[in-house]
Parts: sequence; C-alpha cells; structure tokens
Amino acid sequence: MMQNPHLSLALLLAFMALPVVAADNKAPPPDLQTLEELPPPAISNEENADEPQITIIKKGGETIEEYRIGGQLYMLKITPANGLPYYMHKEDQDGGWLNDGPVRPMSIPKWTIFRF
Repeated sequence: MMQNPHLSLALLLAFMALPVVAADNKAPPPDLQTLEELPPPAISNEENADEPQITIIKKGGETIEEYRIGGQLYMLKITPANGLPYYMHKEDQDGGWLNDGPVRPMSIPKWTIFRF
C-alpha cells in the first residue's frame, strides 16, 4: 500500500508540534519573582571609542592613511603616486610591521622557544 509522502510529513510535523503547544499552556510557577530593571549602559565621552581614527597624509603624489585605535597606530595604507596601494600592519604589540602589498616579503616564523 503506497502512502502519500506529503501526508506522512504533515502527520510527523503535527506530532512534533504537540509538546510545544502543551508547554505553552503551563501556568507560571507560584514562586516566580520579577527581575529588577537595569539602567541602559553609560555612553562614554570619547567619540566612537571602538572605531579607528584615520589620518590622511599626502606627500607629493603619495597618500598615507594612518589607522589608530586608542591612540595606538596599528595599520598604514600607502598609495604611491605610480603603483598599487599596499597595507602595512603590526604583527603584534612588540613586533615590527608586515607588508600586505602586491609583492609580499618572505614570512619568517618568530616562535618563542625559551624565555629567561
């Protein structure tokens, strides 16, 4: 005997929905306590503290964009007068600058093996 696959799917979904419908009809527990209202978060006085500050410097035909967060320089975008733009960014807090330009330098691993 062949069953209609759409009918079987509809019955399956109906049986799966029964526990959800039954859960909605429950009364709240008698010892339920309301939570206190929390004030909205304070707005900092700093203007958009999470967004980077971008400084654009033009020298001749070259443009340098400096990206800073919290006063810390973390990335440069350099657009030469003749050529493709490239990015330089900090490898880490103590490291030097990495070049993400069209011709990337060879990457040398800098693992810490021993600390004294």
